[in-house]
Parts: sequence; structure tokens; C-alpha cells
Amino acid sequence: MKRLLAAALALACLTGAAARAETTIRVGWCASTISAAASPYAIAQKMGWFAEKGYKVVVTPLAGSTACVQQVATGDLMFSVPSIEPVLIITPQGVKGKIFYTAYQSFGYGIAVPEDSPIKDFADLKGKTIGVISMASAGVVVARAQLAQAGIDPNTQARIVVAGEGAQTAALLRSKQVDALSQFDTQYALVENAGVKLRQLPLGELAPYPGNGFFALDKTLAEHRDEAIAVARGFAMGEIFAMANPEAAIRILYEVYPQTRPTGKDEATAIRDDVKVLRARMAHWDLASGGVTKWGESNMKNFNDYIDFLVKWKIVPQKIPAADLVTNALVPAINASFDQAKIEAAAKAWKP
Repeated sequence: MKRLLAAALALACLTGAAARAETTIRVGWCASTISAAASPYAIAQKMGWFAEKGYKVVVTPLAGSTACVQQVATGDLMFSVPSIEPVLIITPQGVKGKIFYTAYQSFGYGIAVPEDSPIKDFADLKGKTIGVISMASAGVVVARAQLAQAGIDPNTQARIVVAGEGAQTAALLRSKQVDALSQFDTQYALVENAGVKLRQLPLGELAPYPGNGFFALDKTLAEHRDEAIAVARGFAMGEIFAMANPEAAIRILYEVYPQTRPTGKDEATAIRDDVKVLRARMAHWDLASGGVTKWGESNMKNFNDYIDFLVKWKIVPQKIPAADLVTNALVPAINASFDQAKIEAAAKAWKP
């Protein structure tokens, strides 16, 4: 009995030490609501991929990409996953940081309108009201760029207003309080799940431009390299798992983040709707959409082309080379630490 008790106490001590050894890392989620697109984090947590490296990752909702960049710049967060526009805007102010893992390889933003809207192209947005999820969202910057490209003064010839997310956005569209949206892939899927069918205006040259990526200060990447690799590695593995089995990804999401489970829907409907949201994001996880071959790899030409576009339409103050804002230095280490085929096999074999 004494031996059994001693063994039990030793095991308890080891378990407690392991739990205490986990370092918590908060990562900025650039929307106020955690959605199906967060499934890679949930999967990495459920499968123990963060824990095996000694970390616990906490997803922290924020108002948008601008807020995500600000939180990293002030040191409140080590990492966040914004789009490039607010990084460009804050860099001339002396903030030195880089996107070290491109999470969304192609452009997830864009203007959308109700399916039966008379708006057919960007020129039709003159005098219209455009809804964004918040004024800290990159959707504001994107709307201004697309208005300017169409010859519309974004300050005087159109209105950009907060329309919220999901069902709230859908209600404003139904009541004609907003005419169009400048949000992004998963938000559009949520609006459609709320009953409003949307039609996106053609992206044209914007289509291959990169989306959001993991952002950190240069100082953080130098002093906390292991943490950066671990967070990006877990996310990459979660992306692979989710793409191989989207339904499993949603079930795991509900388990790890219970607040994401929709209310007022039966389970089959909830999973179907959230798989639709997840697939909207998966299209931008696809490496081929960004012309790259490694998870998190940044296509420097695509970044430079997008920066040129933003400078041309006076959305950002000055041209900054992509190499000053984006790095692939950690990508080899991130990709060397997992076996994609094994993850895909595990995902396909997963049972609830």
C-alpha cells in the first residue's frame, strides 16, 4: 500500500510539474468572435501539439487587424495574425516587426453585396454605405482602396460604417441600412448562414494578393524564436488536419471552444453551416493559391505587388519593401518538425 501511495504521489507531482511547465502564449485573433476558422488552434490543442512543445496557446479575440498589430506593437501580445495593411501603416512610426508565417495565401477580403443588389461593379458604390466588422478591421483599408481604384473619393462619396458580424450584419443588409460589405471570407459565409445570399464583386488583380499572417516584433523573433516556431507549427498541423477532415475539425472546435457551438440549431445543421464557414477559409490556406510550396511560406512578389497597389491608391503612406515586413527565416524549421502525410491519415481516421 505504501509503495502504491508513493507511486501515486510521484505521478501527481510529475503531472503537476508538467502542467506548470507549460508556458501560456496569447495569440491575437483579429475578429471579435472566434469562428470555424479558428479550428487549427483547437485541433493543435486537442491533439497535444502545442503541449508537447511546452506551450499552451490562448486565442484572444480583438476588433480587427489594426487592433492586432497595435497589441503586438505595445507588447501586450507576442503574436497576432493580421493582414499586411496595418503593418505597413505602423512601420514608419518606428515599430519594427515582421510577418513570419503567411496563414492565408490569397486574398480573403473584398466587397460583397446581396445577391439581388443592383450594384454590379465598384463604380456603383458611389453614394453607398459599406459595412465593416469594426473600424479597426482591415476591411476599412480594403474598402478605401477599392473605392479609390474606381475613382470614388472614400472620404466624401461613400460611407463606411460598422455592421458587426454574422446575424447582425445580415439584419442590416435586410433593412437596407447598408448596401455592401467590406468584410472577408468567413464573415460572408456567416452572413449567408444567417439567411442573406451574397455576391462578391470581382477581385481582379487583388485575387493573388496575400492575406493574414503571424506577426511579431523583430525583438520577439530574436528572443522567442522557439515560441514562434511552436505556435506556427501547431497552426500548420491544424490546417492540414482540418483540410483533410473538415467535419472532424468542427467537432473538435466545439469541444475546445464550446462558445463557438451555435445555439438554436440541431447538431447536423450547426456542423453543416460551420463546415461551410471553414471551407471558405480553407480556399485561402491552399498553398497553390499563393504560389508557394511550404506551410507559412510568403510569396515576396505577391506581397510587393500588393504594397505597390496600396501605395498607388494612397492607402498607405509610403513604399516599404516586402523584405522589411515579411520573413521566411522560420519557415524551414516550422515545416521540418511534422509529417504532413501522417497528419492527413490521422484526420481521415478520426472518430468523434
